[in-house]
Amino acid sequence: MTSEQSATNEQSATTGQPAIKDDRVIPPLRGGERETLRAFLDFHRATFAMKCAGVTDEELHRRSMPPSTLTLLGLARHMAEVERTWFRRVIDAEDVPFLWSPERDVQAAFDASGATPSEAFAAWEAEVGHAQRIEAAAPSLDVTGHFARWDKDVSLRFVMLHVIHEYARHNGHADFLREGIDGAVGF
Repeated sequence: MTSEQSATNEQSATTGQPAIKDDRVIPPLRGGERETLRAFLDFHRATFAMKCAGVTDEELHRRSMPPSTLTLLGLARHMAEVERTWFRRVIDAEDVPFLWSPERDVQAAFDASGATPSEAFAAWEAEVGHAQRIEAAAPSLDVTGHFARWDKDVSLRFVMLHVIHEYARHNGHADFLREGIDGAVGF
């Protein structure tokens, strides 16, 4: 996590819940298609970073509830793999290995039992950076790549919407995980 995305553990005077620093940029209300997609994707990335900020390594490893093994750290690893897959493998056609599974198991990222937060968040931030560069360099949203698992070609437009969907879904999971850690909600 970058210093701009850090949060404080101070208590809010009005709610008694941890005060979370919110540096997110609100997406434009009347922007063009690409500008809006980019802004929503970055907004969801920043939301995920906020959900993970200001908690201890132990809390990042904390599971939601039995039998689930879902953790904030596992979500960070998964989102690094999502960014890597859709932007680098699909749109940029890079032959890069999976980050945490030589067997190419997409579920392996969720197992954060032996993971360190520094490793996971460094990988996530690096993959976000790659994704942003790939998207910015693409001449249009109609650029296509091949998603081997489906044996289908997909557009950059589809990829951006799909990754927004992934973040929206997993930010909901992160909401519950963070609330279980320190009661922080609503961001």
